Amino acid sequence: MSEPLDRTDRAILDLLQRDGLAPFKEIAHAVGLAPSTVHDRVKRLKGVGALRGVHADVDPKALGVNLQAMLLIELSLHRPETYSLFRDHLSALAEVLAWYEVAGRLDLMVHVGVHDTAHLQRLVLDAFTARPEVRRVETTLIFEWSRAAALPDLVGGG
Repeated sequence: MSEPLDRTDRAILDLLQRDGLAPFKEIAHAVGLAPSTVHDRVKRLKGVGALRGVHADVDPKALGVNLQAMLLIELSLHRPETYSLFRDHLSALAEVLAWYEVAGRLDLMVHVGVHDTAHLQRLVLDAFTARPEVRRVETTLIFEWSRAAALPDLVGGG
C-alpha cells in the first residue's frame, strides 16, 4: 500500500470490519459524508489493497464443523521451496481455516475445522504426517474461540 489512509478511510474500514453488510448510507451518516463519496472511497480502498474483502461470520456448526484444532507443525527442511510447497498444500485443504507461519521451535500453526475426532485423525495422518516436508505435528483441540471485531488502528493511535 503506497497511499496513506486518512482518518475517514480508517473509520470506514472500522465500520466495515464490524459489519461488512452495512449500507453505504449508514456508513456515510456515521462518518459525515454522502453515500456516493463513501462508495468512491470504498472502491479506492479496494484498489489500493487496504480492503481485501468482506466476509460473513458463519457459525461453524451450521456447516458441520463440530470440532476445531490447532496443528503445530515443524518442517523437516527450512528452505523457501519447502515453505512454498507446504503453503500451497494448505491452501488446497478444505479443513484449513487459517495458517500462521511463526518463529521459534515451530514453523507453522494451522487452524483446522473438522466434523469429529475421526475426521481430525484422518486429516492429520493423511494430509500432514504423511508429507515428507513435515517432521512433526502436535495437535491441540480448541474448546472455544473468539476474535476481535476489528483490527486496532495503530496508525491513528487507537
